[in-house]
Amino acid sequence: MSPPFPPRTRRRLALALSIALAAALLPARASDHLDSPTVIADPRADIGDLYAWMQPDGRHLNLAMTVVGHTFSDRLRYVFRIDSAHRFGGAERSLAIVCRFAAADRAECVADGVDAARGDARGEAGLWGDQHRLRVFAGLRDDPFFNNVRGTRAAYNVADAALRAGAPVDAAGCASLPAAAVQGIDEQWRHTDGGPARNFLAGWTPAALVVQIDLKAVNRGGPLLAVWAATESGEGRIDRAGRVLTGNALLGTLDGEDVSNRLKERYNAIEPKDGAEFVPEIEKGLALYDGFDGRCGNSLLAAPEPARRYRALAQLLADDRLWIDSRRRRCEQPFAVELAQAAGRSQYRRDCGGRTPLQTAINVYRSLLVDASIDGISDGLLRDEKTPSVSEFPFLVPAEKEYSP
Repeated sequence: MSPPFPPRTRRRLALALSIALAAALLPARASDHLDSPTVIADPRADIGDLYAWMQPDGRHLNLAMTVVGHTFSDRLRYVFRIDSAHRFGGAERSLAIVCRFAAADRAECVADGVDAARGDARGEAGLWGDQHRLRVFAGLRDDPFFNNVRGTRAAYNVADAALRAGAPVDAAGCASLPAAAVQGIDEQWRHTDGGPARNFLAGWTPAALVVQIDLKAVNRGGPLLAVWAATESGEGRIDRAGRVLTGNALLGTLDGEDVSNRLKERYNAIEPKDGAEFVPEIEKGLALYDGFDGRCGNSLLAAPEPARRYRALAQLLADDRLWIDSRRRRCEQPFAVELAQAAGRSQYRRDCGGRTPLQTAINVYRSLLVDASIDGISDGLLRDEKTPSVSEFPFLVPAEKEYSP
């Protein structure tokens, strides 16, 4: 049995759960949202979700970014950045696709040295670039991210109560929750108010920027592609997103609002390659998730010694890029490249990885953090109410109604 830590330590862990819970209930939605004051100030700069996967023809890379605001700003740049390498974790060549919007019907997306598309990108067929190597859609779309927020809230409440009741915390910061609490977390997470799980995000239709680009334009440095998205102004980067939840759920969870805000502002401002400074903070967040199954030390890449237990996973997540193996046409397992390359799970080497709009990526992500499985944690939801496509441009389902600002 882990030794009981002082009440102050348990209170900090309980506070961390409360902060995570508050983030889950904010009115903006998706897996990366409202993560800093600068982002909150303009929803059009707030990235909701990033999707990246291989077209089944094996010749194109598909990218989609949803933006919490219902329109695009004429003062911002919306950017996809794609690194290519022969080695996981590297970046031998890079390409940026930069989109600007002078008006709703005046898009300009430039893939430097490859192609440029200019004009009205709101049509279903998309807007083709001059060289026909780039295709762009920009308009309202259903975001296929789905999340049982009320069930998540109830599950966190169970863990919070166990911490406040004195659940012991080990030297790595992981709480040993009692069996009743673990069962309660699982039960609450899979349901909404005691009934079937409901999607809090049903019907949410943000602005969506969808890009399809010729694979030969992005894999010049090697077949492994690492993707991240950003919103930028003349003053600098405002928001960025890679994997689901990393920036939003694992930073500042043990700190007050002011400290948390500073961390997230700094995180958004830098590039993923400079993320090492956030490893200690991410380790703290990982310790919280590790205890949700009643066992400490069984999360992905966990080391036996407490001082380094979460170091390897924190280092992996701090470089917040979504990895894709462009040699593979099948894209069924989120984070397959990370699992194959960093965790040695060879069964995923034939999957392109990334994240398609069909996948339950948030459940996979949480499961890896809790017990290193891909299905140990579920919020009871398996799909969105609408069915997007992985092959038919622009992939995301149309909005049910137009938005009026």
